[in-house]
Amino acid sequence: MSELIELPRTPVGEWFDNLVNWCTDHLSWLFDGIGTAIESSVDALTDVLTVLPPLGLTLVLAVIALVISGWRLALFTILGFALVDSMELWEASMDSLALVLVSAVVATVLSIPIGIAAARSDVVSRIVRPVLDFMQTMPAFVYLIPAIFFFSIGSVPGVVATVIFAMPPGVRLTELGIRGVDPEMVEAGEAFGTPPNRILTRIQIPLAMPSIMAGVNQLIMLSLSMVVIAGMVGAGGLGGEVLEGINRVDVAKGFEGGIAVVILAIYLDRLTGALGEGPSLMRGLWRRGMANPV
Repeated sequence: MSELIELPRTPVGEWFDNLVNWCTDHLSWLFDGIGTAIESSVDALTDVLTVLPPLGLTLVLAVIALVISGWRLALFTILGFALVDSMELWEASMDSLALVLVSAVVATVLSIPIGIAAARSDVVSRIVRPVLDFMQTMPAFVYLIPAIFFFSIGSVPGVVATVIFAMPPGVRLTELGIRGVDPEMVEAGEAFGTPPNRILTRIQIPLAMPSIMAGVNQLIMLSLSMVVIAGMVGAGGLGGEVLEGINRVDVAKGFEGGIAVVILAIYLDRLTGALGEGPSLMRGLWRRGMANPV
């Protein structure tokens, strides 16, 4: 009976560990700069969100919801954020909101150009697709390990892990939207001698905007889903509240933190969803003008 061939162990983990150590030793200046920029942005946005009392900021958010989405979201904003304040989770919610907004802005700034490049080049698309698959299927907890090595404990590793986890849908839907633009529209622009960059900015991106905004919407939702995980590395906010509830087996504390996360998620989801269609009040004025032309 022939002996079974046993494959030697491949030390993938050790290779990655060596890579992390090399980056820590030789690129510490880069990570320090990134960490300082992210921490400053989160702190500044948190200060902006907490400069008004809870009622004042709730009214501001409700007005934004009224202009962009409509009265239903405005009413939900008032009731939802009043509930958050009554649960004494206002400061934690603003910390989480600042964390999510900074993460979403960074992820959007990175994902949309990559999606555009992938839409305009099949080579880039073939390179990016497996990377996105890897980023999207890797357990989110794994991203925290190198992030802690590079940026220590605090909000910065939470933002970095969130950006990596949330980017894929932004890239995919941007590429899908631009590739889905009617080729006849592009050919018409080319026939009039329009340069490629102007075709992109005047034809492809505007027509692909619903798909791009859907990607931004999914990106924000994934960022919110990382709030609790980011709390494990000292990011604080609602993630810290939920994590504390888990550690203490405190059902009430964990449930209240989860409800606050849901309120933030619904607000941001409806707001970004409405942005793809245009502000609600502007749509109403435009329809009224079309119905009653001068």
